[in-house]
Amino acid sequence: MTVTVAPQEFQFVFFDAARIGALAAEVLGLLGLTDDLHVEVDERTPVARVTLVDGDPVMVRAESGAFEDQRRPRAMSDVATTLALARVLLRLRDRRSGGFAEAPPDDELSLPQVAAWDSYVCGRLHRLGLALHEPKYLYNFRNRHGFTDAADAAFAELWRADGLAW
Repeated sequence: MTVTVAPQEFQFVFFDAARIGALAAEVLGLLGLTDDLHVEVDERTPVARVTLVDGDPVMVRAESGAFEDQRRPRAMSDVATTLALARVLLRLRDRRSGGFAEAPPDDELSLPQVAAWDSYVCGRLHRLGLALHEPKYLYNFRNRHGFTDAADAAFAELWRADGLAW
């Protein structure tokens, strides 16, 4: 498994390409993925969008806001970087497992579908030991599915689940 990061030197943000690469390698190991990975960071925008292209190598494109420390503008956060990478790579693993083969491409998912899948992904990442604040994801789920007891029960089921399919 090889991990590459571009750019190697950042001009607008205080990020460390070697650290991003090390965190990406840790995430790949945690998820049991052996793919080569290329992480491309667009440091010109503070947006937090992250996209993934399955190929050889797997390509993650992240806008710098996804890796940024929310308390220190333009500074990199190990936690944010790890979570951003883990979320897209676990969705990739889901798609490859067969259970999510029927899922639409990421850019065609509706906001409620994204919130549901993200709840499922983040619950598993939490159980793997990553620092996630469950109420943050519950609030996001409620915004897409309603502030009801039924929505809360659906979130709890997704958060605690393993082995779901699309």
